[in-house]
Amino acid sequence: MSNRWQHYKKFLLIGVLLGYFILNPLAPAYAMHIMEGFLPLKWCLFWAVLTMPFLVLGMRSIGRTVREHPEMKMLLGLAGAFTFVLSALKMPSVTGSCSHPTGVGLGTVLFGPTAMTVLGFIVLIFQALLLAHGGITTLGANTFSMAVVGPLVAWGFYRACVRLKTPLWVGVFLGALFGDLCTYVTTATQLALAFPSPVGGFTASLVKFMAIYAITQVPLAVSEGLLTVVIFNLLTVHNRRELEELTVLARPEKPAEEGRI
Repeated sequence: MSNRWQHYKKFLLIGVLLGYFILNPLAPAYAMHIMEGFLPLKWCLFWAVLTMPFLVLGMRSIGRTVREHPEMKMLLGLAGAFTFVLSALKMPSVTGSCSHPTGVGLGTVLFGPTAMTVLGFIVLIFQALLLAHGGITTLGANTFSMAVVGPLVAWGFYRACVRLKTPLWVGVFLGALFGDLCTYVTTATQLALAFPSPVGGFTASLVKFMAIYAITQVPLAVSEGLLTVVIFNLLTVHNRRELEELTVLARPEKPAEEGRI
């Protein structure tokens, strides 16, 4: 009976996250994801090639986790749903743009950065096809910023906090916060590389693109960090056994295998 109740709680949590789409009307998006056809072809190819090795490593990491812990499939789905919902919450910014959370911190803490690359890649495909949020030609660039750089930064901050023996929530919060912020820094860099300013070149263009997101993204990143801590704490209460098997709640003295904590 208790196992059945645990599964019901998981479905309830996913349902709450996905309920946003039932209550929120869809609208055209001009958001952090670089839209279809916006980047020149050479930059589309460049970012796609740069992203591929992380996808390969991520598929191996997920495959290993599922083989060793098949009961973790539900948590994988939860991490993907969390990212899907948060990265579709569009907040108005300046110059007609939008900002939004990324949601990559939770999956990174649970399964590692490269596994989150695969989950983020899948999320971005669905958003491009179903929500016109991003694009197929810009999929490599969007994946690199949100699902490669974001998780790597989140992983670095989380692991640093673990080694410093801070409370787990501190590492989760800082990982989610800086993973979000660095996603936007990467996107601004991508746009500045593709469209350098006639006056001032790459640097002037980078400052301009960074300014577009800076006003709204800092409070969004803090909010995402707090929400990720709340969800993580719920998981530690209701899924402690699974998290212990993933060693998320352990504090190893030596670096763990990639994909584990």
